[in-house]
Amino acid sequence: MKYFKRNWNETRGDQYDSWGKSVWLFETDNNGEVLRQIEIYDNGKVLKYDNQNIEDEFGMLADQNIDLTEFNEFTIKKEEFENKWK
Repeated sequence: MKYFKRNWNETRGDQYDSWGKSVWLFETDNNGEVLRQIEIYDNGKVLKYDNQNIEDEFGMLADQNIDLTEFNEFTIKKEEFENKWK
């Protein structure tokens, strides 16, 4: 497994735009397929997606693989991801 954390410096651009900017954390397999995803917004809202919760009224689990080369500089330790997942 691989773990990444990336800041999104843009708002959502939808009816939840007031949530603010966000930080996204990903757990992927070795091919970049997203297995679990966390979105943490400036207003405190946290969204979590995995195979048991693929989609809700706010968003969904990434349906495209992450480019592991592009995300290499955003690598984090598993423990950081797990602490946010709890």
